[in-house]
Formats: sequence, C-alpha cells, structure tokens
Amino acid sequence: MTIKEQLKLTLISELNLEDVTPEDIEDDAPLFGDGLGLDSLDAVEIVVLVQRLFGVEIKNMEEGRTAFQSINALA
Repeated sequence: MTIKEQLKLTLISELNLEDVTPEDIEDDAPLFGDGLGLDSLDAVEIVVLVQRLFGVEIKNMEEGRTAFQSINALA
C-alpha cells in the first residue's frame, strides 16, 4: 500500500467520512473548504494521526497549511 492510499484510508476511518471512498479523494484536490470539506478540528486530528502513524511532527501553522493542501502535499 502506498503512503497516499494509507493516508486516504486513515482519513476516511479516523475522521468518520461517511460515503467517501479512497477513489473519491483526488490526490491534488484540496482537503479543506470546497475539496474534501474538512475543517479546523479535522486539522488537529490529522496532526495527531500523522505524528502517530508516520512519526512526522507538524509544529506550526505554516507547516500545516502547506502539508494539508492535498493528499500529494501531505504524502
């Protein structure tokens, strides 16, 4: 399984994204706003997930803003 696939599956299960499949999430689509529709609470959960699963710590808003643009950016 690729990192992108793992990220998609993790986001779907951990953020309780109902009626969303990994195929529904485009690699370059925005995760927030008009894209996947995530919000600031989801961002906090993603920070914890990325640290727990991959050992990567996102320490500030600038890093998060860049990393959370899309699945490609997060991967």
